[in-house]
Amino acid sequence: MRLRSLLFAPADSARKAEKAVASGADAVILDLEDSVAPAAKDEARGQAASILRDRPDALIVRINPRGTAWYLDDLAAIVPARPAAILLPKCTSPADLAMLAGQIDVLEAAGGVPAGSVGVLLLATETAESLRDMNYAGVSPRLRALCFGAEDLSADLGIVPRRPDGTLAAPVAAARDRLLIAAAAAGVAAIDTPFPDPRDPAGLQAETEAAAADGFSGKLCIHPGQLEAVTAAFTPAPERVAWAREVVRLLEGSGAGVAVLDGRMIDIAHLKLARRVLAMAPEGSRP
Repeated sequence: MRLRSLLFAPADSARKAEKAVASGADAVILDLEDSVAPAAKDEARGQAASILRDRPDALIVRINPRGTAWYLDDLAAIVPARPAAILLPKCTSPADLAMLAGQIDVLEAAGGVPAGSVGVLLLATETAESLRDMNYAGVSPRLRALCFGAEDLSADLGIVPRRPDGTLAAPVAAARDRLLIAAAAAGVAAIDTPFPDPRDPAGLQAETEAAAADGFSGKLCIHPGQLEAVTAAFTPAPERVAWAREVVRLLEGSGAGVAVLDGRMIDIAHLKLARRVLAMAPEGSRP
């Protein structure tokens, strides 16, 4: 599953879920948390499980946070229906990931789901507490990505997330930087926060291009109209792909530690970057 564009859809609406699946997003996230009212949680959970049974291994489900009355019921209903991954909101520490991974272990075994098939994505910056420990490296092989959440974090801090010019407030920007580093250390994708205004394509493009330049692999989306710009920003340009293919040919193919490309020295650091570029490239352009 590629993770350039991830589109939320409320789990209690089969119509909206179907529309999201047909949208062309790399991944669709059925949401049991923010978009579902407390009184509708049980119905939404059953609806999500039903949608998943028609598309095993193809959808992500955002469950409710640990510590809520719905968390365990969400897991018990969703894991046997075989989602591609669980998205855990309000993750506060690596201990939350370890606990979730162990619970999925049990539910996979009990439900006849192939062991290790359900991945995990974490919304890892939604609270101030979550920033105390972001060492997710080696905690669980289920981890696929760390996701940056600006809106909930700013609410926890009591501030507005973006300044009038669209830039992030200082503590929110600091959390964004920490997430990028934590994702790289864990060897997983970093996914950027949703852009909150679907009516502002210029703002979306600016924020998305900045995220791609800073090392994010994708972005959470709240409207189908955001997908085209987001997917484009996280798809390497043909010339960048050509560069990466040549780096791989010169270094990986020959076994050399260094080489010269277009008059410049390249080494193992460039090879690592080239592999990442090719992983994000369109299918037909990969080696």
